[in-house]
Formats: sequence, C-alpha cells, structure tokens
Amino acid sequence: MNEISWKDFEQVELRVGTITEVKDFPEARKPAYKLEIDFGKEIGFKKSSAQITEHYKKEDLIGRQIIAVINFPSKQIGPFISECLVTGLPDSEGRVVLISPDQKVENGSKLY
Repeated sequence: MNEISWKDFEQVELRVGTITEVKDFPEARKPAYKLEIDFGKEIGFKKSSAQITEHYKKEDLIGRQIIAVINFPSKQIGPFISECLVTGLPDSEGRVVLISPDQKVENGSKLY
C-alpha cells in the first residue's frame, strides 16, 4: 500500500449525487448502465458508466444517492464520455455494490 498525504487526499472530490436517469449501455464490453447524476447547483449534472447491472435494476436506481469522484478527467468508454467515477465495492463474487450515504444528504456534499 502506498501512503498519500492528507493534502493529496483533499484533492480528491468525493461528492454525493442523486441518480436521475439510467439507460442501458449495450456497446459496453461488460454489462453496464449509463447514468446521469445530479450533484447540486454548484456542480450540476454529470454522466457516468457503471457496471452495476447484476445487483441493480434501472428503475431502482432512480432517486438513489451515490458517492462519486467528480474531478477525474473525462474518460471515453466506447461511444460514451464518462465525467465521474461512481464508487462501489466488490461482493464475494466480484459484482459491484454501490457506496451510498445511509441517510439523505444534500447533493454535492463532499466526503471528508
């Protein structure tokens, strides 16, 4: 494990957002959804691709708050541009489980 300084950690923008739109992403190599996420007035909406189809149905994701890194550079994923990285942890079979606050908080709130 490489240690980082507190100053390095402070540069990572981990923010809370609410998923507002979910679409299938048939062009992805592994099953994934295209997400639109509301990070509040200051940040606005960002798009992301997430390989979360095994645990989550599209309709169950609408309105769900997640935590994402919003200050990575955009990344081209096939024909889609991902603007943030939705965070998750692998279950015992390697399937992604989303990281979410256990109570509703204001969109755009920073994790620290």
